[in-house]
Amino acid sequence: MQTHTHPIASEEHIAAYQLTTLHFGTPGARPKVYIQASLHADEVPAMLVAHTLRRQLEQLENEGKILGEIILVPSANPIGLSQVVHGAPFGRFDLSTGVNFNRSYKHVADDLKKSLEGKLGPDADTNIALVRAHALASLASWHPKDNTSELKKLLLTMAIDADIVFDLHCDNEAVLHLYCGTPLAEQVQPLSALMGAHALLVARESGGDPFDEACSRLWWDLAAHFGPAFPLPPSCAAITVELRGEMDVSYALAQQDSAALLQYMARNGVVDLPVLPLPAAISQPTPLEGVEPIAAPHSGVLVFLKQLGDKVVAGEAIADLVNPVSGKVTTLHAPHAGVLFASTAHRHLLRGMNVCKIAGVEALRTGNLLGA
Repeated sequence: MQTHTHPIASEEHIAAYQLTTLHFGTPGARPKVYIQASLHADEVPAMLVAHTLRRQLEQLENEGKILGEIILVPSANPIGLSQVVHGAPFGRFDLSTGVNFNRSYKHVADDLKKSLEGKLGPDADTNIALVRAHALASLASWHPKDNTSELKKLLLTMAIDADIVFDLHCDNEAVLHLYCGTPLAEQVQPLSALMGAHALLVARESGGDPFDEACSRLWWDLAAHFGPAFPLPPSCAAITVELRGEMDVSYALAQQDSAALLQYMARNGVVDLPVLPLPAAISQPTPLEGVEPIAAPHSGVLVFLKQLGDKVVAGEAIADLVNPVSGKVTTLHAPHAGVLFASTAHRHLLRGMNVCKIAGVEALRTGNLLGA
């Protein structure tokens, strides 16, 4: 294992940050896997999974069983980790700009549509290599104007030419679920089964330019732009892995999740491990457009009538909202059939606050599908 330290915001008279990355296998070898934990810095379960993976990858490397290249970023957001507001960590948004740490990544396809003109040919492997080289050149030309953008450039530069990207997050309260691009659904389904995901949410473009799409969406955007005469298969399986809820931190879960990630890597020729039988999948891919968040219609105490992971039908009661002063009780119903996969951890809500999310099979929304 090689450890690299990357300085961020190293001006003399202000606080400085550094990012630590762990490198396994042979640089430049294929397949290349990039794994980062806790881009939203206060989403702690991912860091424990990364800790567990680190130990397992060290052992595999000592045994000569890493066949490709693996980059592991065990704590991807030193800026967010340093943000504390009234004693509470605040790692989802950059306090200096208000921007979500998982939004506004450079979409290099816009540059590559110009730089690759006249350079692609009929051979897919040659085209893939060209796209990766031009993507790295596009990022090299990105001149960040603030510290968080500098961090984003660094992370994306390490990931954009990878075959597989795991972006490890968690929700407020949730069962395990995944996000990926629609063209990647078949490729990601084995991971969904291995991890026991209750939802695999897919979209060609979710809005906001999150990290995983900055790595993967360029492939189908470029394929659509240049056409079938220049084959460009989706060559980066970038997956956002939501490791349940913020409080789901345990050695048992971390061991379970890291074992599933390693099995997926074994199935893709990254590590030399016995490939185990694939478990039955809990869920099938459903459109991200089919997730309709439910908001509180008024303030009150939230009492759930359904559990995370439950399947519900349209119109089914899922929660009560109780106003303790007026005595008013409002029952909230599922707007459509699907799986209750995520909810707020708060039990007193104000009007308009998020209650929960249900993954349905029918596309219902357009525009920015991720929100803030």
